Amino acid sequence: MSYIRIEKPRPHTSVIVMDRPERMNSMAFEQVVPLHEALREVAADNDTWCVVLTGTGRGFCSGADTQHTEPPPNIEGLTLTRIATRSMTILAELVPTMRRMPQPVIAAINGAAIGGGMCLTLGADIRIAAESAYFRAAGINNGLTATELGLSFLLPRAIGSSRAFEIMLSGRDVDAAEAAGIGLVSRVVPDTELMDAALDLADQINGWSTQGVQLTKRMMWAGLETASLDAAVELESHTQLYVRLTTQNFEEATRARKEGRKPDFKD
Repeated sequence: MSYIRIEKPRPHTSVIVMDRPERMNSMAFEQVVPLHEALREVAADNDTWCVVLTGTGRGFCSGADTQHTEPPPNIEGLTLTRIATRSMTILAELVPTMRRMPQPVIAAINGAAIGGGMCLTLGADIRIAAESAYFRAAGINNGLTATELGLSFLLPRAIGSSRAFEIMLSGRDVDAAEAAGIGLVSRVVPDTELMDAALDLADQINGWSTQGVQLTKRMMWAGLETASLDAAVELESHTQLYVRLTTQNFEEATRARKEGRKPDFKD
């Protein structure tokens, strides 16, 4: 039985659903491994222009599974330390895999996003929360560190270092309203409207140039790591010039505005 589903409820949008509600979609290997496979499959789908990641039940993803789970794959003959390294690598690669996807990823966060589940939301490009959503950097609650799966890099950049320190060191819950107030999510919607809100946003994004959208995502992530304004401007200039000179998108946008219609970008 697979705990990951891929659905395509609207044109050009794939929804990846974590579907193990009885375990609040925890990061057990029987879910994480097929999640990796789903992310790779959707990334390679040329007809998918936008991706929504969500969970079923009352949790988006509850992080580490404290019950019995399957071991990581392909560990025959490995020592305990090598098994631990392989396990951590499988988990740690989730966020970079999401980052490398050409399509924007929208996290539709239903309920709990705890520990690695919170980290998973930070791997998305856009976060929309249901009113029932809440976040917890739970490593600290479990006697470990709160720093995992890129959280120490991503959270301060999303909400500022002071708030990130406080949330990660206290181990407290951040509800949906606070998450919106500090910029952790872009908005909060009623639980029953969560998927429609995510799909409507995907439709809006899909109305633009797929090339322009994909390169915007790449530039935004690159900007998080760029060391100076001059370097960011240089990267942006080359990217903008590339799209301008290799497509007729700008001309189509100009015609569409004059004719009072939506543009039809061919890239």
